[in-house]
Amino acid sequence: MPNEAASLLTLDVEQSGDIATVRCHGRFIAGTSQILYSRVSQLIPASKRIVLDLTDLAYADSMGLGSLVRLYVSCRSRGCSLELIHLGKRLIELLGVTHLLKVFTIIGENGVPMKF
Repeated sequence: MPNEAASLLTLDVEQSGDIATVRCHGRFIAGTSQILYSRVSQLIPASKRIVLDLTDLAYADSMGLGSLVRLYVSCRSRGCSLELIHLGKRLIELLGVTHLLKVFTIIGENGVPMKF
């Protein structure tokens, strides 16, 4: 299953100083959520800000959402901010239904945090 999961979700990481940008491609579902958590949690000690670019994220389910919450808590407890950009309609709906839109910092098209 690890090879299957890796083919469902791929990550491109770019680090510039203490800012890490992680571009997610594929599906963020049960079986792939650990991939994101493992990779991003490795970035936390050296990063003050982690930006998850979800432009190419095709789908996310509740397990994926749980992993985002877990990352948020890990970042927050280590003095690092976690920001989400380029969210698709489905993920915005999922965050809205679970009342998490106000928890995450979601960056809009103009680079300014969005208010929900």
